Amino acid sequence: MIYTLLLGSNLGDRNRYLSAGKDLMEKHGRILGASSIQESKPWGKTNQPDFLNQVILFESDLEPEELLQTIHTVEGALDRERQEKWGPRTLDIDILYAEDLVVDTEDLKIPHPMIADRQFTLALLQEIVPDFVHPVNHMSNAEMLKEYLQDVN
Repeated sequence: MIYTLLLGSNLGDRNRYLSAGKDLMEKHGRILGASSIQESKPWGKTNQPDFLNQVILFESDLEPEELLQTIHTVEGALDRERQEKWGPRTLDIDILYAEDLVVDTEDLKIPHPMIADRQFTLALLQEIVPDFVHPVNHMSNAEMLKEYLQDVN
């Protein structure tokens, strides 16, 4: 399955954490492509350092729930501490998409429910998969970014 993942870091050597996160993820699959790395303001909890973010396309035989557990292991290996929602972190990996799969469980929601609300996520998706159509709202990433930008102006 091809997953679209968002990596973010706002503590310590942010570039090193993103790179190390990708290296550890490649033990469980293969990175097919990556967006640029962009700096963004924190979202949700704003009184913390800025983030570096990157979107990657990740191919893996893992099922979504297995991938989530793998992500938690990778984040933990890179000193991630889950102390507060949207708090600062060395590495955060979100599953944005799992092809056109829709998952809605207590622990996992795919597509990520906040894709259309985060400009930094949409901008990175625009770079790597602009024409991919969100399986729930049936809009492409490019369309969602255009709509987001119209709504904020």
